Amino acid sequence: MAVIALVGCSGSPGVTTSSLALLLSWPLMQGRRMVLAECDPDGGSVLYGMLQGSLGDAYGLRHLSVAARRGDFEETFWRQLIVMDEVSQDRLILPGLTDPAQAAAMAPAWEQLAALFGRIDQEEQHDVLVDLGRRGAFGPSDVLAQRADLVVVVARSTMRGVQAARSRLEALREQFGELGVLLVGTGPYRASEVERALHTPVVATLPYRPELARVLSDGAPAPRHFARSELMRAANGASTPLLQRAVLRRSRLSPAAVQEGGSGAR
Repeated sequence: MAVIALVGCSGSPGVTTSSLALLLSWPLMQGRRMVLAECDPDGGSVLYGMLQGSLGDAYGLRHLSVAARRGDFEETFWRQLIVMDEVSQDRLILPGLTDPAQAAAMAPAWEQLAALFGRIDQEEQHDVLVDLGRRGAFGPSDVLAQRADLVVVVARSTMRGVQAARSRLEALREQFGELGVLLVGTGPYRASEVERALHTPVVATLPYRPELARVLSDGAPAPRHFARSELMRAANGASTPLLQRAVLRRSRLSPAAVQEGGSGAR
């Protein structure tokens, strides 16, 4: 069980689309659940993308800003989740802000949300994906990345994508230490080449399939056997290395590890 934060960069292929692919394909044992939280201060896209506005803005992150002040934060959080699988009810989404202007009111909620994700992971034995978009790992919401077991940058395998990822990784590494890359294969560079260029492990890769991605990003009709498509099979396979690296990093940063190795042991 882990809390994994995904971060975008200029020219990234879509943190939310990648996060949704992971959510819907992540293997879950009996009793386990997966929560995806859209925490991009610039606003989310699930409500009017994949869900096509069918629920309006009745659900979402913005409702937590009031709950953070009145003292019923956790109860409100669970009421704001949307069940993506009505049969098993084990894949849940917290939709993001519908207007970037709403981010200013979220200041008291970010810390509480980070603490809640930790409790969901440790006490409920659920995995949590945090979609931070391009800006969420900086500013008031950066506590979500600080508390995550692993921070992963989503990048394209093109020259422009690698350069954008290099700049973002340099900025993030000072704050969060060990990072990973989720590589979307849109260009000529292999994962091993990207690793060497970025000095950062490519934890997993996803294929670039725009027609399949539109099912997740824009609610386009799903083709037959979408769940077994190349994109979703790759997302399923990405779950193991992401989870393993998150658990390994958590073990290194555990109180015992910090006591033995010093506070800088990242």
